[in-house]
Amino acid sequence: MNGVLIIDKPIGVTSFDVIRDIRKEYGIKKVGHTGTLDPMATGVLPILIGDATKLSDYLMDHDKEYIAVLKLGEKRDTGDSEGNIIETSKIPNLTTQEIENTLKAFIGKISQIPPMYSAIKVNGKKLYELAREGKEIERKPRSVEIYSIELLEVEKNKENIIDKIKFKVNCSKGTYIRTLCEDIAEKLGTVGYMKELRRTRVGRFTLEDINKCVSLEEILSEENAYILKENEESKLLNGVIIKTNLADGLVRIYKNNEFIGIGEVKNKNLKRKIIIK
Repeated sequence: MNGVLIIDKPIGVTSFDVIRDIRKEYGIKKVGHTGTLDPMATGVLPILIGDATKLSDYLMDHDKEYIAVLKLGEKRDTGDSEGNIIETSKIPNLTTQEIENTLKAFIGKISQIPPMYSAIKVNGKKLYELAREGKEIERKPRSVEIYSIELLEVEKNKENIIDKIKFKVNCSKGTYIRTLCEDIAEKLGTVGYMKELRRTRVGRFTLEDINKCVSLEEILSEENAYILKENEESKLLNGVIIKTNLADGLVRIYKNNEFIGIGEVKNKNLKRKIIIK
């Protein structure tokens, strides 16, 4: 089996748990993912199977869409609902218009400081491992981009003050929604944390693709195609570079209108990447 299996990851399950279960169920060793999804989060998790694992870099580069719930008035050490409360703050009496205006202020390129509870490695150790030891180190800010952000719903507490904000965000890879929630809360004049998170899209894969196994050919359906000439197949199979006028990037390779694999073009040179046996 070669392709991308689209999973709707349930809450409380790690991305590695999903990989382990798929390896066991299908008896396949080559299984990977395109980026972890936190245990408390749900939603689209593309799982790479077989030769598709060779496309991990290509697939990890994709934009993403999330639906998040921001809880105002409390800050947690993990930035999400699994952490301990480390700060509380009074919530201003906000209007939906004020919230919408604040959300829109984040559209565009923004700078984020990665949270301590993240999988970024520093000197061979993941940040969340250091955080669990009670350590905090300086992190360099990263540039990410928010393409769109939309207020979906608000919820009021018993004092009739808005304390939960549900929003949808389209963003670049590497965006930390926990950090975005904290930054939004700060801009609203309080503190907050990410109470819920659901990923609704990774690149072209959406919730509508759940339980679907997408073939290698379909994954690259929007990329260029190259049809091998009569004497080029053996060259390609043996790793010989083929000259082409195609733009740099991955390409679908065909022989007699039959899809046989994926190649990569660099500086007009086509080299094999994945050949379907």
